[in-house]
Amino acid sequence: MALDRWIALIFITFCCAYGYLAFFTMDQLLPPFMQRNPVWPSTFPKVLSILGVIVGLIVLLGLEKQTDASEPSATEINYRRLHEYKLGQALMLLGLMVAYALALRPVGFLLGTTLFLIAGSAVLGERKWHIMIPVAMIATGCVWYLVQQVLGIFLRPFPFFMGI
Repeated sequence: MALDRWIALIFITFCCAYGYLAFFTMDQLLPPFMQRNPVWPSTFPKVLSILGVIVGLIVLLGLEKQTDASEPSATEINYRRLHEYKLGQALMLLGLMVAYALALRPVGFLLGTTLFLIAGSAVLGERKWHIMIPVAMIATGCVWYLVQQVLGIFLRPFPFFMGI
C-alpha cells in the first residue's frame, strides 16, 4: 500500500475516534435547557469527524487519482525518493512545536511565541535577522492582544516567576 493510503488509514482511525467522542461522550453532561437546542457544542466536531472520514476514504480508495498515470507526478509524494525531501527541516519544526507547547506556560506567551517564530523561520532558511525579529515580535503582540483583550481569553503573557 502506498504512503498516502497509510496516512489516510491513520487519518480515518483518528476521525473515527474523534467522532466516537463527539457522538457518544460530549453531550451526556449538557444541562437540560441546552438539550433542546438545534446546535450543540458537539455539532461542529460531529461534522468534522464525518467529513474527515469521507475525505480519508476518498484517498484510501484512490478516487482522487488519475488512472492513466503510472509514475507519480511532481506534486505527489514519491515514497521511493523520500530521502530527497527536506525531512530534517520537517523534523526540526516538529521538535520546535513540541518544545513550544511544553514551554508555553513556564516561559509565557509573548516570549515563547516570539522565540518559536524566530527559530521556526531560521530553520526554514530565513537569514534576515533585522526583519525576522521585529516581525515575530509584532505578530506575537498582535495575536496576544486579540486573544487577551478582544476575545477575553487569558493568556499568561510573561514567565511564571514574574507573577504578573
